[in-house]
Amino acid sequence: MHQILDSRKEERIVPLFRLGFRPFFLLGALFSCLAMLGWLGQLNGWLRLPGISNPVWWHAHEMLFGFGAAIVAGFLLTAVQNWTAHPGVRGWSLALVVGIWALPRCLLPWLGEDHVLLMVADLAWLPLCAWFLARPIIITRQWRNLFFMPLLVLLTLLNGASWLWRNDWAMVEHLLITTVLLFTTLIAVMGGRVIPFFTARATGTEKAIPHLWLERGALASLWLILLLWLLPSSWISPLYIVPLYIVAACLHLWRQSRWRPDATLTHPLLWSLHLAYLFIPLGLLALAAQASGWPISQSLASHLLSAGCMGAMILGMIARVSLGHSGRGLQVGRRITAAFVLVILSALIRVLIPQFWPALTLTGWNLSGWSWIAAYGLFVWIYAPILTSPRADGRPG
Repeated sequence: MHQILDSRKEERIVPLFRLGFRPFFLLGALFSCLAMLGWLGQLNGWLRLPGISNPVWWHAHEMLFGFGAAIVAGFLLTAVQNWTAHPGVRGWSLALVVGIWALPRCLLPWLGEDHVLLMVADLAWLPLCAWFLARPIIITRQWRNLFFMPLLVLLTLLNGASWLWRNDWAMVEHLLITTVLLFTTLIAVMGGRVIPFFTARATGTEKAIPHLWLERGALASLWLILLLWLLPSSWISPLYIVPLYIVAACLHLWRQSRWRPDATLTHPLLWSLHLAYLFIPLGLLALAAQASGWPISQSLASHLLSAGCMGAMILGMIARVSLGHSGRGLQVGRRITAAFVLVILSALIRVLIPQFWPALTLTGWNLSGWSWIAAYGLFVWIYAPILTSPRADGRPG
């Protein structure tokens, strides 16, 4: 990365707010643990959050628009500095964005879903991120990366709709699964950019040359699925959505097979990303089975994409990005390797136990939740000193 910052000015900024990945990765991961703990507490009757009238809505909403969106924001606000060679948002401006993100996360369980101020704050922070992201992209005319702005706007619109229809579960479930598919599409786009590159560089193999038709077909199929889910649920017919799910799953499985996943077995920072991406075709096939009338719920099928693809990909990416952008070597120890295993187990348990042993559904939910807490708790434990300290190489950032 270019030396584009004044080191003396940088030293006056608290390390946590020197670049977007620091607060959003750390606080997002910590929040996911606390939100999961709150969900398990309500699920088992251990506690009651006075402001939450619908714990299912709160759990799904906060894991997507609280945790997932925070990680996306941290990643984009960091990556834009590399893309444009312009300083990313930092200091008080970054602290303001993080504070607006944190406000509804902290107060919603106590003040409730009907508090207008919390809804306004929750709908304001992503457009603010989009502004900080767009500014250097427009200045440098890197129009290719400008497509992230409409994605953040769409994410905000879905968030607003989930607030407005939170008491209509059929509508809100449709909106939440649409949001999961939006995250999945974003992961597929970014995964195609970085996973083959990371794999080739770490394993010493030649980077897979992309087949243009395969890349376009795989991504176009996901975009089309997302577009269909943006329509009313009554408009989605198994007649065309099931073949589309199957075609998309096959294309993404073929796409990933060309990235040499077999070469990553000794590299936890790599196989974690490859296994996370594998949940995309698995989730699409599960959605196809559900739409075909097989005995699997939309919730279970979509958890392969949310808990599986999102959960595992986010953990693998924040573990890697945090090391690279803090001036440290791209090596992880046994504890983070265990975290990768735990987050994948969390997704598999969440789906397989309720599907095949329905009498043990609550047990499966508990085991999955505790596995998630352990995985992201390990990340917070290991990475908190890294994310709150200056770069190891003394450079700004």
